[in-house]
Amino acid sequence: MDYTPHTDADIRRALDTLGLASLDDLFADIPASLLDPELDLPAALDETRLLRHLESLAARNEHPGPSFLGGGVRDHFIPAVTPALALQSAFVTSYTPYQAEVSQGLLQATFEYQTLMSELTGLPISNASMYDGATAVAEAALLAVRQTNRSKVVVSHGVHPESREVLATYLSALDVTVETVALDDLVTPVPALDDQVACVIAQQPNFLGYLERMPELAEAAHAVGALFVAAVDPLSLAVLAEPGSYGADIAVGDGQVLGNPTNFGGPHFGFMVVAERLLRQLPGRLVGQTTDVDGERAFVLTLQAREQHIRRSKAKSNICSNHQLAAVMATVNLSALGPVGLTSMARRSAEQAHALADALAAAGADVVRGPNFFCEFVVRTAQPGATVRRRLREEAGLAAGVPIPEDYGLGNAVLLAATERIEDEDIARLAAAFEAIGEAPGAAAPEGVAHG
Repeated sequence: MDYTPHTDADIRRALDTLGLASLDDLFADIPASLLDPELDLPAALDETRLLRHLESLAARNEHPGPSFLGGGVRDHFIPAVTPALALQSAFVTSYTPYQAEVSQGLLQATFEYQTLMSELTGLPISNASMYDGATAVAEAALLAVRQTNRSKVVVSHGVHPESREVLATYLSALDVTVETVALDDLVTPVPALDDQVACVIAQQPNFLGYLERMPELAEAAHAVGALFVAAVDPLSLAVLAEPGSYGADIAVGDGQVLGNPTNFGGPHFGFMVVAERLLRQLPGRLVGQTTDVDGERAFVLTLQAREQHIRRSKAKSNICSNHQLAAVMATVNLSALGPVGLTSMARRSAEQAHALADALAAAGADVVRGPNFFCEFVVRTAQPGATVRRRLREEAGLAAGVPIPEDYGLGNAVLLAATERIEDEDIARLAAAFEAIGEAPGAAAPEGVAHG
């Protein structure tokens, strides 16, 4: 029996106040197809059969072979200590630790997370994480609009397509124009900007895997008084310049590569780190360090710019229960690896990616070299990208090839990635698989694009 606290008299009084005859009248504006849709649900199962069914679904998340998938989600090594510590009951929650006196463990872990993200990005102020990388990009744009009181956002076409979609959705309800800068030779050219631009958003490495000229983009943004938003791969920061070093005002990104498994693409967490002058515009919440009545180190929630805590008109966001557990996973993982381990992981990923590109090019595949890349790159194919990915999985047992959207102008193409978990024999296996499915040698590269 459904529980409802309302008596018939309560419901009648509410309807009379609204001038309605029945509850059906209250929901009359909702289309019938949405109000009471016919659900195509299978027959009920007993507990034994249900568990068996769930286990079969979970098994689909396992892939025995090496993974060359990228495009926002990569398969990196996760030390055993990471889940062992992060999955303790004290951390397995996404709920806001409002009561500091009983939440010291989670608050301390979050404080350490903020410190680590600040050190990685070279910017001083990190919030207590975001939902994911895409929403972090959108929230950065909102922050820039608030800070500058301007009405235009310029975003590189090299920013992940899903991030750009979320950005457009967030800004669609506002009087804000979004302009997209097309790539030139696989990277973002310095755009022409005016004094209405609130921010310029670029991704490093970009969605295609190649390295952007971030200092030039930052300088162009600052020349017109706009903010520069760097959407970054956090692992790459172990070997590439940190956003703070080239003048980024805001660094955002997705933290999946910092200790979270691939899991069908989620859950992830997003991060946002900003220059100190933007502190009061930062969405979400921050954990601060203080001392308690006994003079001992203690942690509290501070500067909570959410609509639950301050007047709605001054709230910076409605970020509530974020992906806290995923952020704690990253905190433990980064602490376990340390600077040396993280740098080794990043270097090995880059080395294996370049070795993979060389092996595929030697086999005759059409590797799009372009500018420098970190650990992902593009291969043009004769067959549609989705077909290449399916055949590699079904015929070679390999997870490889993220199809490149058509609007990038590369024709049939896939994105390939390598991580530190890829061995030389895995590279040879993928090169052989490309030959077996007829993609080595591949199609000729389009005019003006260098290839292997």
